Amino acid sequence: MSTPGTSKTTTAFFAQAGLSFGIALLSVVLGICYLPVDPWMRAFLAVGTLFLVTSSFTLAKCVRDAQETSLLATRLDQARVEKILSDHDPYHPLAS
Repeated sequence: MSTPGTSKTTTAFFAQAGLSFGIALLSVVLGICYLPVDPWMRAFLAVGTLFLVTSSFTLAKCVRDAQETSLLATRLDQARVEKILSDHDPYHPLAS
């Protein structure tokens, strides 16, 4: 039986994704810090950025969980079919 749930993400891709996220977040935070506006406007933008980041992580986790659930269901269905096929004896006489 093959394992369809194996990950194809390389270490380089993972590192690139982490670095790009860090650079983007740092850029936004620095932009908010040096923005020539009142402190309450900076605070509003900072809270909005924090909410955006946390909701992005939550969305990514939900998508990942949904994908893992569908893979698990597919593997269970495949295991059931393999069990039925292994239990089937084509030479067994039918009871009349």
